[in-house]
Amino acid sequence: MHNAAASEPSSANVDAAFTVRRARTGDVPWIQELVEPLVQRRILLGKDLVVFYEAVQEFYVAVDASGKRIGCGALHVFWEDLGEVRTLAVADEWLGRGVGRALIETIETDARELGLSRLFCLTFEVAFFERNGYLASPLGLVAPDVYAELVRSPDEGVAEFLDLTRVKPNTLGNTRMLKHL
Repeated sequence: MHNAAASEPSSANVDAAFTVRRARTGDVPWIQELVEPLVQRRILLGKDLVVFYEAVQEFYVAVDASGKRIGCGALHVFWEDLGEVRTLAVADEWLGRGVGRALIETIETDARELGLSRLFCLTFEVAFFERNGYLASPLGLVAPDVYAELVRSPDEGVAEFLDLTRVKPNTLGNTRMLKHL
């Protein structure tokens, strides 16, 4: 569990009344409900409920002191050294209170434990990720031989990462950002 107070001690906007935990299967419908408005605004890629269930072990959920879910985020491993921050979303009433930062820090800790040295995201929230140490990055994050392996993946997020034509409507205007852990 992650206590927000520990993650941002200098911020006056941090609300210590939440924790971050691993997602459970019972969280999946709520995760889809939270991200759906962002999908409709083309900020996040849409996923079928079955895809969220298949990836539940990648997710973390932030909960307030009463146990109400207030945010989510996921770590998806791409390659031996590279992972993606996925599906980071916070309930509107909790924006600006340290929930996103706590989720990112938890995901980064998990990434380090798995042996990853780089995390990327594709985002419209550039300022948020810059505040958390991510920098805009060029397309070529993987070697050609790794690209050839990744292009075989049926995962839409991988297609988005590779900038494949079939996902262009979802990627127009977003920024590829990278952080070395």
